[in-house]
Amino acid sequence: MKKKPLLAIVSISLLVFLIWQLPYFAIIQYPLLLLGTWFHEMGHGLTALLLGGKFYYLEIYDNGGGVAYTNVSFSYLEYNMARAITSAGGLLGPAVSGAILIAAARHQIASKIALWLLLMIMVASLCLWIYELLALVILSIFAAVLFFIAILRVRKLEVFALLFLGTQCVLSTYLQTTYLFTKQFERDNRIQYSDTQMIAVHLIGEYWMWALLILLISIVLLYRSYRYYLKK
Repeated sequence: MKKKPLLAIVSISLLVFLIWQLPYFAIIQYPLLLLGTWFHEMGHGLTALLLGGKFYYLEIYDNGGGVAYTNVSFSYLEYNMARAITSAGGLLGPAVSGAILIAAARHQIASKIALWLLLMIMVASLCLWIYELLALVILSIFAAVLFFIAILRVRKLEVFALLFLGTQCVLSTYLQTTYLFTKQFERDNRIQYSDTQMIAVHLIGEYWMWALLILLISIVLLYRSYRYYLKK
């Protein structure tokens, strides 16, 4: 393994860990929390679109929660599978996106493609699926920062941005551990199922079984993406 890439991985992982552990970084924690919610809800929405369904819009709440309004219309059996996959898409969206960003950081051309692709998806979401002022402002700032990094064409800055965002995305799965292992919750005075419970309802098993599987997949994705980045 190359020493410099390994040092970058360790340093950025430590930075992400400290940001979420130390109160001094509270001003950074909140925007990153909302960004993690954006990846989560976009995971739901884009998965629905890939399955031939509809993605109407998403909401991101002040407390860091959110919801994506989607629809899939198939036969009963296909509908159950589609709803389960769409639910899983939100849970795995941050981990999959993060792993792609980390892996892309290894190559210069892939880095540029990943940055511009993420920027385009973010801008598309701002134009098509987000209507709330808070989310519009926060994500517009992230988009502006990504655009600034992309046009500067500074290799080290691109690598840092991809590794930081990628690690942040994957580890955001652990920030929602409580939600993963929640069967249901109350929103707007209504009891609603969590994503893991939705998977269990439309497929088989219990919500906590799917929660464990999601965590395991996230760990594997982080490990494999780091391993790929460090490969000689």
